[in-house]
Amino acid sequence: MVKITEVLYTTDATNKGGRKGHVTTSNGALDMPVHSPMPGSKFTNPEQLFAAGYSSCFNGAIGFVGGMQKLDTTGSEVTAHVSFGKTQEGGFALSVILEVKLPNLDQETAQKLMETAHTVCPYSVATRGNIEVYLKLV
Repeated sequence: MVKITEVLYTTDATNKGGRKGHVTTSNGALDMPVHSPMPGSKFTNPEQLFAAGYSSCFNGAIGFVGGMQKLDTTGSEVTAHVSFGKTQEGGFALSVILEVKLPNLDQETAQKLMETAHTVCPYSVATRGNIEVYLKLV
């Protein structure tokens, strides 16, 4: 287990009603209905929120690591494809494919940067050993 030695930021979100409910943050930045994933639905769902958080965090890690290595990460993009499904044990789990675009770097440098970012991104650290996460340089 990874433990925090110094808290840098704390936030919150509150859900009422589960997958057919509503989610808010105390600062009011997020205040929206949530629903189970359904084709054609105009409502967001927990998996989309996780994808938004993971892609943003991972792109931040790319910028952080790239900055330390003096690499040009301008125009970087990360798309998180989050899948929800059944497990062999009869439960449910998530899996993630992170598609990373680093247009200003050669393939070898971009690959190494992506892999290093995966070691420091807090979402990657939190999910490591718990769900499948695949990295894909595009």
